[in-house]
Amino acid sequence: MRKIDDRLDGYDPGQFKHKFKLLLLIVAVALSLLVIRLWYVQVIKGDELRQRSENNSVRLRKIKPIRGLIMDDSRRVLVDNQPSFALIVIPHRTKETGKVIEKIKELYTERSLTVPSLASLPGRVKPFASVLLERNISMEKLAVVETHALELPGVVTEVTPIRQYLNGEMTAQIIGFTGEVSRDDLDRNTALRLAPGDIIGKFGIEKFLDSHLRGKSGAEQIEINVAGKEVRSIGRIPAVLGDNVVLTIDSALQEAAWTAVGNRAGAVAVLDPRNGAVLALVSSPSFDPNLFNGGISTDDWENLSNDPRFPMENRSISGQYPPGSTYKPVVAAAALEEGLITPETTFYCNGRFELGNRIFRCWQEKGHGNVNLHRAIVQSCDVYFYNLGKLLGVDRIATYARAFGLGAPLGIDLLREKGGLIPTKQWKLSRFRQPWQLGETISLAIGQGYNLVTPLQLANAYATLANGGTLYRPRLVKQLESSDGRVVKVFQPEKQGVLPVRPQNIQLINQGLWGVVNEMGGTGNVLKRKEQDVCGKTGTAQVIGLPQDAKERKLKRVSANFRDHALFVCFAPYGNPEIAVAVILENAGHGGSAAAPVARKVIDTYFARNKMTQTQQPTKAQGAATDVPGRPMP
Repeated sequence: MRKIDDRLDGYDPGQFKHKFKLLLLIVAVALSLLVIRLWYVQVIKGDELRQRSENNSVRLRKIKPIRGLIMDDSRRVLVDNQPSFALIVIPHRTKETGKVIEKIKELYTERSLTVPSLASLPGRVKPFASVLLERNISMEKLAVVETHALELPGVVTEVTPIRQYLNGEMTAQIIGFTGEVSRDDLDRNTALRLAPGDIIGKFGIEKFLDSHLRGKSGAEQIEINVAGKEVRSIGRIPAVLGDNVVLTIDSALQEAAWTAVGNRAGAVAVLDPRNGAVLALVSSPSFDPNLFNGGISTDDWENLSNDPRFPMENRSISGQYPPGSTYKPVVAAAALEEGLITPETTFYCNGRFELGNRIFRCWQEKGHGNVNLHRAIVQSCDVYFYNLGKLLGVDRIATYARAFGLGAPLGIDLLREKGGLIPTKQWKLSRFRQPWQLGETISLAIGQGYNLVTPLQLANAYATLANGGTLYRPRLVKQLESSDGRVVKVFQPEKQGVLPVRPQNIQLINQGLWGVVNEMGGTGNVLKRKEQDVCGKTGTAQVIGLPQDAKERKLKRVSANFRDHALFVCFAPYGNPEIAVAVILENAGHGGSAAAPVARKVIDTYFARNKMTQTQQPTKAQGAATDVPGRPMP
C-alpha cells in the first residue's frame, strides 16, 4: 500500500498535460491534412475525377453517319459505302500511350505489315477523347491487334463506313473523294460543327454537295467493365443518313468516251442541248479515288502531285486551250449579224493572207480559190476568216464570243472551273500595257492568239447553236433524294441567255457544220453516218507560234512537245438535236484524224443505246432548222 501511495505522490500533472497537448496537435494536423485533401479532391479535381469515374463504367461513342450514295441518271450506283475497321486509342485507359503505340508498330513490323504515318499520337489530346490511329485497317492488322489486346491497353477497333468508288479513274474527276477534316477545314467551317476525325468531301461532287451527302452524327452510351469490354448499350441517338445524289451522267457514254480517249491526255464533254444536262465528262489521265479511303500514303501522294501529266486536274472544266477552227462559227455568226457579209459573199484564197510585211497562211497551202460562207466552214478556209477578222475587229468578236458562253465560268456543279480567255483591246492594255495590233485580230479569227476555252465551254457553245440560240448552264446534278427514296430537291434547267443572232443566221452556220461532216471535201467526214445526222467542226490548235520560213516550220512540228492539239465539236441529230460533244486531245495532231474518232464513238454509243430511227423530223419548238432552198436535208 505504501508503494502505491509513493507512486501517486510522485506523479507530475504537468508531464501528462504536455503529452496530451502533443497528442491533440498530431490529431489536429492529421484532420487538417484530411480536410485539405478532401477539399482538393472534391473542389479542385472534382470534375475530372467525376468524369473518370463515369468513364470507368460508361463511355460515350460517336456514331458516324453513312454518306449518301451517288448514282447516274439511270440510278446505277457509282459510289457506295462499305464497312471498315478503324484503330483507336483512348488515352485515359493507359498510362503509357507512347509505349502502346510503339508496341503496335513493333507488332506490325514483325509481320511485315505497313506502318502508317497515322500511327502516332498528337502532341495534345484530351484524356477521355478517343484518338484515331489508323483508318481502314486490313484483316491481318485487325487480327494482330485483337490477339494482343492485353498488351495494348486503351486500344480498341471500331467499325466505320468508307467510300467505295465503283468506276475508279473513269469518274474520279466528277465524283472526287473524301478525307478526314483538317485543321484548316475546322477553322474555315465553324458553322458546320465539324469535329476532328469527321469525314468530309475533298474534291468533285463529294465536296460540292458535302453538306447533303455527309448526314449527321449520332451517339451511344456504352457500359463497359473493368477490362474495358462493352457490356451493354444504355442509350442511343441514331445517326442521320446523308442524302443520295442522282447525277445527269450517262454511264454508257462516260465509258465510251473514257475508252476512246485511252491513255492520251485530253478531255471530253457531252451535253444535252435541250436542257444543259451533262451526259459525260472525261478527263485523262485520271487517278484512283479509292487511294484516299484510308488516308493516302506519302508515296502515292507524291506520285500524283509530281506527275507531269497532272492527273489531278479536271481538264474538261479547267483545261484551257486555243479553240482553233472550232471558233470559226462564232466569228461567222458575228459577221452575219453585223451585216458585214451575206451567205454569197466570197473571198479568194490562194493559201496566204498578207498584212503589211507579214504573211498568214491557210492550212491548205494551194488555197481554196473563191469561197463563200458555206464552203469556208465546210473546208475550214483560214483566209476567209482572216478577212472576217479584219472586218470585225477584236472587240466585236469578243462581244459575240461571250454571248456564246466563252471567257467566263459557266457555273457547273463542280469547283475549280476556269473561264478561259476572250481578249479585247482593253484587256491587252491592262495586262501588257501595249496597244492591240491588227495582226493579233487576224490570228484571233481562226481561234489562235490569246484565245483560250475549256472543253465544257466548247460543248456548250455548240449546244447553243444546236438548240436555236438558248444558252443553258451545264447541269451535273439531277436531284437529291433521302435514304428512303423521297425526292428532296430537283435541279431544273437554267437558261443563262439567248444568242444575239437571228434564227436564219444560226441556220446558215448549222448548214455549214452539217457540210463539214457530210459533204465532199468536208474536214469531219469521219463522223459521216448513213443517217447523215451529225453536224460538227474540226480544229487544230497550235501550241506555239511557228516561224515564217517553211523549213523551220517543218522542223518545229517534228517535236512532240510542239505538236498541235486536236479538237472536234459536234451535235446530232441535225433536225432534232439531243447530244453535243466536244473533244480535245493534247499534242495529238489534226482534229479530223485524232479527235473526231473519239466523238464518233460517243455518238454511235448514244444512238445504239437509244435505238434512234434513221430519220428525224425537225421541230421549230426545239430550235431546229426549217427547210430552206439549198439546205441539205439529212
